[in-house]
Amino acid sequence: MHEMGIANSLLDSVRSEARRFPGRHIHSVGVRIGELSGVNSDSLSFCFEVLVRGTDLEPLTLAVDYRPCLRECQSCGSRFTASESLTCPHCQEAESRIVGGDELELAYLEVEDGTGTA
Repeated sequence: MHEMGIANSLLDSVRSEARRFPGRHIHSVGVRIGELSGVNSDSLSFCFEVLVRGTDLEPLTLAVDYRPCLRECQSCGSRFTASESLTCPHCQEAESRIVGGDELELAYLEVEDGTGTA
């Protein structure tokens, strides 16, 4: 299960970034996960929770922003999600390229503002 390794890497990044905010607590971490990334968001969330439980990072939460496969038509330049067909819904051209949906990135950290609120 590579989601455990990904969750561990996310927590390493959180700890590294936390050094920039001494005396403050990170409440939430957001990630973007593309449909083509090969990452199961439910498994990642579970692994993240397991790794956070009982640590100094608790009650850190994970927010997942799921991104569908996004294609761009080679003919008209329209962008569309490739849900059931790879054909451009605007011009019906079959030639397109992937321009999104393979992301796996740390998007944001939510840090308390010094008054105890995020």
